[in-house]
Amino acid sequence: MSWKPVLESAGLDAWIVRMFASIDERNVSWLSALARRCEEAFGDALVDLVPSYTTLLIVFDPLSVSPSQARAIICQTLVDLEPEETAHEGEVHELPTWYDARVGPELPRVAEGAGMAVSDVIEAHSERAYRVFALGFAPGFAFMGLVDPRLECARLNTPRKRVPAGSVALAGLQTAAYPTETPGGWNLLGRTSARLFDRERDGFSLLRVGDRVRFVPVSREVFEREGGNTAPLEPIT
Repeated sequence: MSWKPVLESAGLDAWIVRMFASIDERNVSWLSALARRCEEAFGDALVDLVPSYTTLLIVFDPLSVSPSQARAIICQTLVDLEPEETAHEGEVHELPTWYDARVGPELPRVAEGAGMAVSDVIEAHSERAYRVFALGFAPGFAFMGLVDPRLECARLNTPRKRVPAGSVALAGLQTAAYPTETPGGWNLLGRTSARLFDRERDGFSLLRVGDRVRFVPVSREVFEREGGNTAPLEPIT
């Protein structure tokens, strides 16, 4: 690993280990290895582990270990750390997605910016299996990547106050599907009928870090039959 890990304090009960300087799918095996070591080293003193694209947030019980003791434990876990050869691949999810400007109002804009036909954008976005790098922003919101570089696009200048649940979106080289209705500034391409967040489900979220996701294009008829919301959404101008 060329990047030297850096520890950053995140309060009296947490440390952030910055493992990498840039997003790369190969980061996952390193972060998984560190998380496993931390689970073993902290034992009952571990409260939570939150992986991201390049970091691991380690939350501990300050009544069991002090911040300095926690730092020492983390430093020890980093000694001779090696990526997991059989890193957790997670599940593979296929999300039926209706790609259409009525529910994905930025779809034509993304196509124009990429110099591609709308059909080619749909093909480019749906042909990849995306790794879930992190969960955050909203319950069940999975940050996934990396998308075809031709589709790279900036966030909207003016975020929407309401983005419908199931909205499939792009921002930079990331993609995601909104699990619930929330504000959001990503470029919307369509909508999935998959239930991404469910309070009756163990863990609530359908997607977990390490999972892979494919967006499978379906017709409006199939989308509606599977319970998809077809309410149109206006583009942001």
